[in-house]
Amino acid sequence: MEEKRKAESLVKHTGGCHCGAIRFEVWNAADLHVFDCNCSICTKKQNRHFIVPKAHFTLLQGSENITTYTFNTHTAKHTFCKICGVQSFYTPRSNPDGFGVAPHCLDPGTVKSVTVERFCGENWEESMQKHTTIRNMSKPKEEAK
Repeated sequence: MEEKRKAESLVKHTGGCHCGAIRFEVWNAADLHVFDCNCSICTKKQNRHFIVPKAHFTLLQGSENITTYTFNTHTAKHTFCKICGVQSFYTPRSNPDGFGVAPHCLDPGTVKSVTVERFCGENWEESMQKHTTIRNMSKPKEEAK
């Protein structure tokens, strides 16, 4: 599987929360496409994230230190460390079959560049209809076609 991901030009990023209780690895491009959403919770948390398929994310340690907050549709699962409070990753409403990963929680050395795209979460339904690629970001390449 690792060879296949390297063939797709993916790199292994590692990261975690502030206190180190939660650690993960995620396979993605070295050039990150990050969303800056203005919905109510993303605004409060300054939640900037990139989206990956579930198969590209592995929790390495700390499942016992994760707690989850949901609201409204309860589709998004806002997970965070119950020790330090940092949200390193979560399950986004737009992509419940994947993860939104906080680029600022990645360890240094694997990110080449970051492109930030603003997403109007204040008008979530309309924005999702207009955005043609966001739902496919949590699909493996062969499924996204």
